[in-house]
Amino acid sequence: MDERLQKIMATWGIASRRQAEQMILAKRVRVNGNIAHLGQKANPSSDDIEVDGKPIKPSHRPVPIYLLLNKPIGVVSTCADPSRRRNVLDLLPRRLQRGQGVHPVGRLDVDSTGALLLTNDGELTFRLTHPRHHVPKTYQVWVQGHPPESVLQAWRQGVILSSRKTIPAEVRRLKQSIDSQTLLEVILFEGRNRQIRKVAEQLGYPVIKLHRSAIGSIELNPPGKPELAPGHYRSLTPSELEFLQNQLNL
Repeated sequence: MDERLQKIMATWGIASRRQAEQMILAKRVRVNGNIAHLGQKANPSSDDIEVDGKPIKPSHRPVPIYLLLNKPIGVVSTCADPSRRRNVLDLLPRRLQRGQGVHPVGRLDVDSTGALLLTNDGELTFRLTHPRHHVPKTYQVWVQGHPPESVLQAWRQGVILSSRKTIPAEVRRLKQSIDSQTLLEVILFEGRNRQIRKVAEQLGYPVIKLHRSAIGSIELNPPGKPELAPGHYRSLTPSELEFLQNQLNL
């Protein structure tokens, strides 16, 4: 079956769709000996596809990997870092760090903690990070001060960031501390860069601590099971994979 080259490369864990497009534009991909072009289709079962001079064959396709990681503070959500800071792949065993195409899906900033998906399924990554898919993400957020209900309502309805209004969010107060801090639960349906921190700052109640506890129904602390410890990971369950497939129409 013919498919676009970038989808083949993504599905096989070679690169994300966007990365694959850049590789094609950089003339690093060939089909049947000819330099490939963006939008070109191929069949890996009958066409000779090469990336950086290395052939792609059906027998080379890696086993799909789907992991949930509890990212600790201070770890960057990338596969490598120019400043040589610890990255999320450093938390995995060596057999998963190289040669499997495992990468994080989206990001948590270095000062945030919590749920982060890792996979070598580039098609899943593409769909999960595409703006048209609104998979809800749940956060536990400590902010400075005690925001009144009017502020929380403004957050729920949407706030203008970079000339564009945020998609309505679910926000509720969980508790307040005696040292002028408030714990909020925030459920987002979009993933703009540092969105929660920017909105909280704009509303006058800056974030002190941010932790993502769930991605849709994929939880760090599922009912009846032990919580995934910081720096640890686990494979997704069949029901969690089914949730993602249903959400993304895979």
